[in-house]
Amino acid sequence: MKHWLSALRLRTLPLAVSSIIVGSALAHIVIRPSLERGFRWPVFALTLITAVLLQVLSNLANDLGDHQHGTDNLDRVGPQRSVQSGTISPAQMERAMIICGLLAFLSGCTLIVFALGFTTQTLIFLIIGLVAIGAAVKYTFGKNPYGYAGLGDISVFLFFGIVGVCGTFYLHTRAFAWPVLFPAISMGLLSAGVLNVNNMRDIVNDMASGKRTLVVRMGSANARAYHTLLITGGVLGFVGFGLLADLGWSMWLYLVLVPAFIFHLQRVWSAPEPRALDPQLKVLALGTLVMSLLFALGVILAL
Repeated sequence: MKHWLSALRLRTLPLAVSSIIVGSALAHIVIRPSLERGFRWPVFALTLITAVLLQVLSNLANDLGDHQHGTDNLDRVGPQRSVQSGTISPAQMERAMIICGLLAFLSGCTLIVFALGFTTQTLIFLIIGLVAIGAAVKYTFGKNPYGYAGLGDISVFLFFGIVGVCGTFYLHTRAFAWPVLFPAISMGLLSAGVLNVNNMRDIVNDMASGKRTLVVRMGSANARAYHTLLITGGVLGFVGFGLLADLGWSMWLYLVLVPAFIFHLQRVWSAPEPRALDPQLKVLALGTLVMSLLFALGVILAL
């Protein structure tokens, strides 16, 4: 059992949860007169379950995919992967991927039908869901994985930011309001930051294995500057929403985390070698989760 828990990579789940928390919190706010408060507990629960299943599917596919492509080897930094170590066979991992993919599909279908009924929007969200499942699998698994071509950052920004937050908001409210894009962009940038730390940590092994991540393409120095932009942009997106919504002091609770993000950036810039960045993965992932919770708390207190 402990080998499967390791394969699930539970420390990556805060990002999936964070997007749902922010999107659901936004559903509480009357952003325009014609939009009523639309938060619904069943939608929140089903969205959360679906997002977690998609993240787990991505983790399982990544474990097997990096093994297939030779990226998981003795030189890899970070926790040892399950297929690489031999504790889980490739066949077992493939079966687990199929089961998790089916569960994500069933959960997603239940969510969409419950939230939207049988409408045109239902079909659109079904397509988005299938694309999300495909993206979770194809990051490093199979032929021509997009993660090996440096497209992982874009995927993370879209699915953990724009789709995660705006999609959750729409499922609650059956409507869209453009101010939601500000926190959606924030979540996308912070999530891309977590991936960037991971790729900065793995730059040496990725280069040797032919994995052309964005960090490999731009180099370590530029990757640090890029990381600074991601974190700064992530905070400023929330600030922009706060100024636009003007809901009172509670909307600024998340600013207490700014010193922690500054400290994180200092550690990223001062890391003497790539492997020293490994602890910052957990720091940024948990920091993003706490920011989403403080944002949600601010919304509740503002109502």
